[in-house]
Amino acid sequence: MLTKPVLLGIVLFIITMIVFFIVYYFFGGIHYYDISLKINSFLLPAIYCIFAFVSVRSFWKKNGGIQFKEAFKRAFVPMFVGGFFSMLSIFVFLNFVDTEAKNMLNYQYVQSNRNELDAEYHKARSIMKNESDKQELDQKYRERLQSFEAERTRGKDMFTANHFAGYFAAILIFYMLLSLFFGTFFRGRNL
Repeated sequence: MLTKPVLLGIVLFIITMIVFFIVYYFFGGIHYYDISLKINSFLLPAIYCIFAFVSVRSFWKKNGGIQFKEAFKRAFVPMFVGGFFSMLSIFVFLNFVDTEAKNMLNYQYVQSNRNELDAEYHKARSIMKNESDKQELDQKYRERLQSFEAERTRGKDMFTANHFAGYFAAILIFYMLLSLFFGTFFRGRNL
């Protein structure tokens, strides 16, 4: 099983969806966006990295060596299969099954950005001494606050097909870099 990259990709897809639904069911409250962001930034890349490593290393141990092209393929294919089907499933789920979760995530995304703006504003204002600088900062802050008004944020949707395609393109860069690393690391090494 460990030598079949597509099968590993399907297992990776299943694990990703299990993680998604654990976060969805157990942490789907007021911190859903923050927890999802942390899971997507730290846990899932580690899981994908482990699967890529296992895929390449198992073939390498079985055959006594591996070439760059084979190592790249064995690292990339499981991540691509798992990531593609995961993104597709999450897109379908949020856009067609539970649109309330999508709305909540969109709302929490906007609120998170507003909270960051407020924190930066208060921090910058507290260290400023010159009154003209404070007035300029206040003006810029009021201008930025307008972008968070209800009329402007109502149509924001970070779960459209275009956004998911952009996310997946960024993730593909991660997959390629990781595959290049494993391909280079294992290439030509013998047991």
